[in-house]
Amino acid sequence: MAQKERLEQIMQIMRIDGKAVVTDLSSQFGVTPETIRRDLEKLEKNQKLTRTHGGAVLKESGDSEKISFLKREKTNVEEKRKIAQLAAKLVPVNASIGCDASSTALELLYALKERSDILVLTNSAKAICEMEHSKFELLSSGGYVNRQSYSFQGGTARNMIQEYHLEQVFMGCRGIGRDGGIFDSHELEIEMKKALLEQGSRIILLADHTKFGSVGFTKLGDIRQMDIVITDRRPSDEWMALFEENHVELLYEEN
Repeated sequence: MAQKERLEQIMQIMRIDGKAVVTDLSSQFGVTPETIRRDLEKLEKNQKLTRTHGGAVLKESGDSEKISFLKREKTNVEEKRKIAQLAAKLVPVNASIGCDASSTALELLYALKERSDILVLTNSAKAICEMEHSKFELLSSGGYVNRQSYSFQGGTARNMIQEYHLEQVFMGCRGIGRDGGIFDSHELEIEMKKALLEQGSRIILLADHTKFGSVGFTKLGDIRQMDIVITDRRPSDEWMALFEENHVELLYEEN
């Protein structure tokens, strides 16, 4: 991969996550840590980021708080819609479900808008606006508003989630490691995901094909904690074996 292309991809990661770690980038791009450090140095000289010990953080701009969710919302849209349609078919009549603040979970809520028989609990601030005219009953966790992820976080949100038993919990992630680790990028958001995970009878992970083999900066858990993984296409035999070994059901759209 040419340096120009790598720099563009590094900036895409930075815009989504707000930060980057040298060792993670080195592994992802298959280059040495020294190469990544030179890349970050060049981006810093161009006023794109600020280098830190072991990585870098995105330089703040007027829109920096919003760019993360907005970028994710517009990435792999068709793949997320395929996943959402498959996930919507799993929601039984009169179910109580939980959804995190991921862009894929929001697509699921779009797919469920006409369901008047279900109750949805979410920490997504975006869902409160987008689902104004939905037919299902919508409960918000409330709490501190993170404007970067359009989500509610903190003790108030966590306590609200812990008041409910949920038949199903749907959540997205930043990536699934080849060892079965599930990753996200923000510690406070992971706290909310874990709260939902603890309240759900069935945990369903929504992950498009780009998440396979990708890692974030904080570990959410392991694949064995998931009951079902829904993706947009059949993964390689290596991944199929991983899910089978961990007794995780895999759903994807058949071509």
